[in-house]
Amino acid sequence: MTAQTSRRQFLATASAGAVLGMTATSYAKVVGANERISIAVIGCGGRGYDAHMPGVHAHDKQQNVEITAVSDPWRPRRERAAARCQEWYGRAARQFVSYRDIMGLKDVDAVMIASCDHHHATHLEAAASEKKDAYCEKPLAMNIESLNRTCDAVKSSGIVAQMGTQVRSFATSTGCRDLFRSGAIGKVSRIEQCRNGTKPYWYSWMERAEVVKEQDVDWKEFLMDRPMRPFDPKLLTGWYGYRDFTDGPIANLGCHFIDLYNYIVGTTLPVSCVAQGGTFTWKDDNKFTCPDHAQATWIYPEGFMVSYCTNFGNGSGNVLKIYGDQGVIDLSNWTAPTCSSAGAMKQSKLADKDQPIAPVETPDHFLDWLQCLRSRKLCNAPIEAGYNHCVPALMAMRAFDSGKRQIFDAQKREIREG
Repeated sequence: MTAQTSRRQFLATASAGAVLGMTATSYAKVVGANERISIAVIGCGGRGYDAHMPGVHAHDKQQNVEITAVSDPWRPRRERAAARCQEWYGRAARQFVSYRDIMGLKDVDAVMIASCDHHHATHLEAAASEKKDAYCEKPLAMNIESLNRTCDAVKSSGIVAQMGTQVRSFATSTGCRDLFRSGAIGKVSRIEQCRNGTKPYWYSWMERAEVVKEQDVDWKEFLMDRPMRPFDPKLLTGWYGYRDFTDGPIANLGCHFIDLYNYIVGTTLPVSCVAQGGTFTWKDDNKFTCPDHAQATWIYPEGFMVSYCTNFGNGSGNVLKIYGDQGVIDLSNWTAPTCSSAGAMKQSKLADKDQPIAPVETPDHFLDWLQCLRSRKLCNAPIEAGYNHCVPALMAMRAFDSGKRQIFDAQKREIREG
């Protein structure tokens, strides 16, 4: 199938609006239905191996895609991922230590970025530079400068990019969005989540030190732009607990919450934030630097407050609610949300007891991305969604570290004290 034929078929079936919204680069990458899309996985740890790979495999035959390459600084991880590709596709994926080698492969059309948090922006910016479509885990960046630069690179490149906030693609999340748009709960005044646990999540990711052999790890590739230090297997497998490589629960868990209410309520960016917390419960020889207790509060220009908190000293008290003057959406169990007129200050059409919110059929997050690779349409969580979940997280951590209120200047795309 020629590129010209492929484009004629696309123009015959795509909506005029979708075509007009495409960049020249995106338009040029329209793939024919019979052409297999080659995908590489960057980062073969928990998210890459346990989420990204099976997420694609569930649809790879239907969507005619194949994982053909993997990269990871730790040899056993990339070998494990390559062996799975052998099982699935009858041939092992090519293995590389560095994402740079993946970017140099001309036959790789798209990448899935499941690397450590401090890698995300660099890996996605590289994908944009090489015009490779991307699925990128959250949070998108760990500072506002790299966030702005990466988002600009993605927008100018014309690649199809999906942010890894998969909760917005739940059928129940779309059901909540449609309910909110109907005006059922009225004007929002407050949105809150408490996401608690008896133990910080980073403990579950750590492996025994003796399992990790220094000769199996490209330590510089893992550290990337972080200061050089002696090899430490705790940092490699337990990086979720160290601030050099991640910003902890507000950024890591809170991003799902931020993206979800952005999706449902339709807001984008806050104007101010305060935050505090600390390590109060889990003090041990690991010397983790991420807080086991944290709380952040944002104010949005639409006139409501958002609160997020994590308590890793007691697992009770989990809640996720959107409060309006005519009722409440309760997503504390986000696979079975409910609504009611509880606490309404105005007359409400909602029942006074919790009623289930009807789900709205929605492609799962990986399928949505795979479909968009061919249609070149905007993904359900495009780069703007990544920007809008990341800015509040960055504001929160600046407030957390400084003890001072943070302001976001949307015109200058800057975070400052105020």
